[in-house]
Amino acid sequence: MKIKCDFCKTEYNLDRIPNTPVKCAVCGHEWVVTTQPRKNAWLMFFAALCALLSAIIFTVAVITHHQAKKANRGPLIANVLSVETTTDENGLLHVVVNGEIQNVSDEIYGVPDLIIVSTDDEGRVLAQQKFMPSATLLDSGATVSFSHILSAQPAGVKKISAHFADLQVPQEKK
Repeated sequence: MKIKCDFCKTEYNLDRIPNTPVKCAVCGHEWVVTTQPRKNAWLMFFAALCALLSAIIFTVAVITHHQAKKANRGPLIANVLSVETTTDENGLLHVVVNGEIQNVSDEIYGVPDLIIVSTDDEGRVLAQQKFMPSATLLDSGATVSFSHILSAQPAGVKKISAHFADLQVPQEKK
């Protein structure tokens, strides 16, 4: 513990708080060493309680947001993994869309038809093609791959995505 003479400001290091007045070795001034008052225990408790409450509210908000996103996307998720261009034996170019369907629920679900949507750089739908995936039922947590050859694509396609036929396909942006 550090103490300081009130008169000449000389500093001393002590191991413990003395019970009797101390005398400065430099100027001879005597004074009683007082301890710093402790912070209010209730104030510390209130600050800790506020921090805990903030952490709980944040956790609930994150969990609620995650569950809302999960609920909005449904039990099945279709992802396009790759888009390739191939040429057949007649020299015609074809676009092949490869992807997967994943069941993120705890139940078995029937797999609806898929719609491959081609959009331009402004999000306008240029073409849609519907097809039936190879799997009809998908177990909980299971994933199935799909591959579909698209017919002739219009010019200006910038994005290709997959949507389930029973869900709303994004329409042209206005």
